[in-house]
Amino acid sequence: MKKVIGILALVLVFSLSANAQKQRQGQRMGQKTQFTPEQMATLQTKKMQLHLDLNGTQQVEVYNLLKEKAIERKANMEEMKARKEKGEKPSDEEKFKFMEARIDKQIAHKAEMKKILNNDQFEKWEKFQALNNRNGKKGGKTAMKGKRGKRGQFKKQQS
Repeated sequence: MKKVIGILALVLVFSLSANAQKQRQGQRMGQKTQFTPEQMATLQTKKMQLHLDLNGTQQVEVYNLLKEKAIERKANMEEMKARKEKGEKPSDEEKFKFMEARIDKQIAHKAEMKKILNNDQFEKWEKFQALNNRNGKKGGKTAMKGKRGKRGQFKKQQS
């Protein structure tokens, strides 16, 4: 009898802690701020300035490129949100076209960055992009599970 009560107590404790974690995670997700495309482009450009030592011309070109990308991303998000509210689900063909278009945009973005940055800067930028992708920062909720990067990980790899 004691074993049964002990097992029930353990199950109860684990279920409560799992539920509490979900609530805390939901609170963090709800606090995400909504920046304008200009604000997002400014922040990303400044981060790149810190990591890549951009000159003035490069800063302007990178800002314009990132602003364009942010405007497109925001429009796509609003379109997807409207479809979701209507209850429309994309067909497999639409999903394929969307994914193909996204990859084409990534290729074009990489080509533009290669034009703007010099060789050393481009190599650093590619490493940073690979690190972000590996850590799941672009992969959504499922990619984040158990793949948190350490602070300063990018800086350590540079040396």
